[in-house]
Amino acid sequence: MALLTAEDVREKQFSKTKYREGFDQDEVDDFLDQVADTIEQLSIERDRIRNEMSALESKGPDISAEFLRAATDTANPPSPQSMLAMAQKLHDEYVRSGQEEREKIIFDAKAEADRIKARAEREAQNRLQSLGSDRVELERKIDDLRRFERDYRARLKSYLENLLGDLDHGTGKDRMPNTLPSI
Repeated sequence: MALLTAEDVREKQFSKTKYREGFDQDEVDDFLDQVADTIEQLSIERDRIRNEMSALESKGPDISAEFLRAATDTANPPSPQSMLAMAQKLHDEYVRSGQEEREKIIFDAKAEADRIKARAEREAQNRLQSLGSDRVELERKIDDLRRFERDYRARLKSYLENLLGDLDHGTGKDRMPNTLPSI
């Protein structure tokens, strides 16, 4: 949709209605919608330019302001060479600012990476210590189970040898136990 000019608004002619005096209301409403859209778009563009100028002034106030003043000075327009020189200065300032920002981002990223790495190493060390203490505890329990197994086997062997001895001597025929001895 093309933006309206001041001349478009001044020269707008509305059709006359057939049955009553005045203008066609739909046509007037459509035109007013166009006027409102134009005003809205111009306001958005104005705000965007203001924001860009603020950003330019914060990054390079002397060069940006000088460039913008020279570019918009209709009473005393700058020569193409001076505009080119100012544009080159502005470009160089942006490049320098971009490089500084890049260096800052890289520095911050490396610092964050170092923090993450240090935290991961601490967590890994803590986990290894925890696993080490768990291992010691498990080894102690395994040793306890092995001792229990040896003792149980020795007692069971002794019990069975006693039963076999009793059978060999004929004394244990009538005394058969129903269960093994408890440990």
